[in-house]
Amino acid sequence: VQLQASGGGLVQAGGSLRLSCAASGRTFSNYAMGWFRQAPGKEREFVAGISRNGGSTYYSDSVKGRFTISRDNAKTTVSLQMTSLKPEDTAVYSCAAARGQWRLVVPSKDDEYDFWGQGTLVTVSS
Repeated sequence: VQLQASGGGLVQAGGSLRLSCAASGRTFSNYAMGWFRQAPGKEREFVAGISRNGGSTYYSDSVKGRFTISRDNAKTTVSLQMTSLKPEDTAVYSCAAARGQWRLVVPSKDDEYDFWGQGTLVTVSS
């Protein structure tokens, strides 16, 4: 499956941004989806994930309550709505797809994901 993230940009602290990831090539509903981010000089970290049918979601503690992940299987897209952004949210955000029976549990580790898209840069100014 091919993934393409978009929607990044420059936003002030406290602002909002919505990222989108378009998928193509395989049956989208067969994959759990996730968002990861990598800040300069830091390791990539899990941000949010969603199960194959969208019934389960999982967030890192750092974004819980501020970010919302959603998916539209008919449109083969997954989105990340980000609110109350902080300068520490500045990073390159990438979407990823995980094969497997992820119906109730959401994958949250790098090696659980099989396909990765190119990232989109989010910069939050203070």
